[in-house]
Amino acid sequence: MSHLSSPPPKHKGEHKGHGLPRGSERCSSSRDKDRSVTVSSSGPMPAGGKGSRTNCSPSTPQKVPNRLINEKSPYLLQHAYNPVDWYPWGPEAFDKARKENKPIFLSVGYSTCHWCHMMEEESFQNEEIGRLLSEDFVSVKVDREERPDVDKVYMTFIQATSSGGGWPMNVWLTPNLQPFVGGTYFPLEDGLTRVGFRTVLLRIREQWKQNKNTLLENSQRVTAALLARSEISMGDRQLPPSGATMNSRCFQQLDESYDEEYGGFAEAPKFPTPVILSFLFSYWLSHRLTQDGSRAQQMALHTLKMMANGGIRDHVGQGFHRYSTDRQWHIPHFEKMLYDQAQLAVAYSQAFQISGDEFYSDVARGILQYVARNLSHRSGGFCSAEDADSPPERGMQPKEGAFYVWTVKEVQQLLSEPVPGATEPLTSGQLLMKHYGLTEAGNISPSQDPKGELHGRNVLTVRYSLELTAARFGLDVEAVRTLLNTGLEKLFQARKHRPRPHLDSKMLASWNGLMVSGFAVTGAVLGLERLINYATNGAKFLKRHMFDVASGRLMRTCYAGSGGTVEHSNPPCWGFLEDYAFVVRGLLDLYEASQESSWLEWALRLQDAQDRLFWDSQGGGYFCSEAELGAGLPLRLKDDQDGAEPSANSVSAHNLLRLHGFTGHKDWMDKCVSLLTAFSERLRRVPVALPEMVRALSAHQQTLKQIVICGDPQAKDTKALLQCVHSIYIPNKVLILANGDPSSFLSRQLPFLSTLRRLEDRATAYVCENQACSVPITEPCELRKLLHQ
Repeated sequence: MSHLSSPPPKHKGEHKGHGLPRGSERCSSSRDKDRSVTVSSSGPMPAGGKGSRTNCSPSTPQKVPNRLINEKSPYLLQHAYNPVDWYPWGPEAFDKARKENKPIFLSVGYSTCHWCHMMEEESFQNEEIGRLLSEDFVSVKVDREERPDVDKVYMTFIQATSSGGGWPMNVWLTPNLQPFVGGTYFPLEDGLTRVGFRTVLLRIREQWKQNKNTLLENSQRVTAALLARSEISMGDRQLPPSGATMNSRCFQQLDESYDEEYGGFAEAPKFPTPVILSFLFSYWLSHRLTQDGSRAQQMALHTLKMMANGGIRDHVGQGFHRYSTDRQWHIPHFEKMLYDQAQLAVAYSQAFQISGDEFYSDVARGILQYVARNLSHRSGGFCSAEDADSPPERGMQPKEGAFYVWTVKEVQQLLSEPVPGATEPLTSGQLLMKHYGLTEAGNISPSQDPKGELHGRNVLTVRYSLELTAARFGLDVEAVRTLLNTGLEKLFQARKHRPRPHLDSKMLASWNGLMVSGFAVTGAVLGLERLINYATNGAKFLKRHMFDVASGRLMRTCYAGSGGTVEHSNPPCWGFLEDYAFVVRGLLDLYEASQESSWLEWALRLQDAQDRLFWDSQGGGYFCSEAELGAGLPLRLKDDQDGAEPSANSVSAHNLLRLHGFTGHKDWMDKCVSLLTAFSERLRRVPVALPEMVRALSAHQQTLKQIVICGDPQAKDTKALLQCVHSIYIPNKVLILANGDPSSFLSRQLPFLSTLRRLEDRATAYVCENQACSVPITEPCELRKLLHQ
């Protein structure tokens, strides 16, 4: 293996990027911040010389479309006018490679990926590069959000043979789909420390002609090594490791990397990683009388507060950007991803449950307000992402953050009215600029703006508490709050006139499942029925547009069509493990929020389908893809990292525990044990890589609470008991409404429910553990005491 250059390691969750604004419809991801090139190969590559390089000047894009014009993916359509003979992933491309004995050039990205667009503009729109790719390679474009299985397989190769990974991901394959060279973003030309894309193409072309057999042998050897390295199986183990031990080790690893001043768990870039915050809350609950428990709570709450005050949060339009480029959460990478909004809404709702501080509930509401306004489709579904780049003005080239940043002059013009009662002459604009740290020179350092696109501009980030800002100008705190909110609303209205970032209007089952959870959990915690209605509409969308009744399978994707319609690819893109796992979680959360048993029934059916399609009956755990769908890929993987999104196996472990609590079906508990056992080695080695699975392991080895409310779902006393449960942070529980009907779905699953009675015809709660139930409780305050024990 040789490395032509080696950048710093990248965060595995660094997961989506910018896109050029190619559509205005509203219904969005993480860029690879590293600008250097990673090239890895399974065999030696000769060093190239500058003498072989000629100048490739970009030309205007070819007007005749390539075959990607027939695709639905926004990302593939962005490449439909490249002068490259692109193929979508499929047998047509593979047959051509075998017939013509050519290597496959696989390029993977997504529609809001900044460096994907950079490479397109520099290389894929270049006529000479187009001829090289079309004559000497079979070029394949893949939207990683459509085909996460393809992405995971070849990213495993990139990460195993280089110092990092990211997107765009560019890999050269044999006609049998085995990788032999790979990298991330390539500039067009060679630099002092970077190899240009044209040079790489010429070297690989030459090697394929001169040393093809060596490349094939090396690719087979590397593939075999990856297969052995990626195997996750129970082996001879019968039980998973100790939950208490893994819990403690995971906490200690997080504690060592925690940033005391600004929160978070790295220097820079900093990612939200809600799975870590969820783990810390869970750890606090089981250790709340210890110093470590208090420490875990403080780490999570402080991180959430610093994020919400930082520039990673859009203070004008709400929602969170993908990640922060600095330690202070100040300057973000500006794209906004649906999966971040979904998970962070839950994290801030849980922070409110634990702390009672309305700061956190306000942030959660703001996130969902953003999603409802900008990412919701009229079908009830949710679109994927908004880009980081947009034109500063119509007709101009897109620039990063243009939609979100402000100059002092703009703010002064919009907020010029004087503030009465201040101790010095003050406008509302000056007040807002002081509070949010805006300066004439701009508050973005040149090191964070290498292209100089943000010079003189500012990202809003809270610099002072309301109390300090009020004291600085001799004002009342509530007056300052009102003035700032009014100012932000004026900025919001002014921002509407700017060209919007590109919207990725693709709708993914997995991320929609996460968003159903986000609305359902937050709506239940805050007692807001309108939020639960969004979750219900999201679930209806999934059942109507992304579920095939005949086969019982989920589809992976659908697309926003014209006039609010929903379109599908033909043939459909079937769901992956994460689609089933995240949708099942969403449906379980929606049942607990709405008490509509139909959602629970569908969750059970989808879990049965997941078990049929993905379960590894020999090794335990779930494969990421169906065997048939991934035919031809050199690896069939089980995802083993909780990153920007939780691993589908981690979520499935929780789902299986909850489904066992709702139904008593022993098979699901057995599967949960087998899954956790299969991941034993990974859990023991690096528990911090799987904090969501560590939570599931702890939950399995503790006692799950079955909280049963007997009553009329529409009655006030029933709602009061339900709201009492929702207001308390209890992650290891199922909430069941028993309406007294022995023929109901849940009564058929759990016969003991028919033995529980209302006390004096009032709504009555029972807390059941280990097949024993508490005394009947009719008062919310008494239920609260019991649940806090």
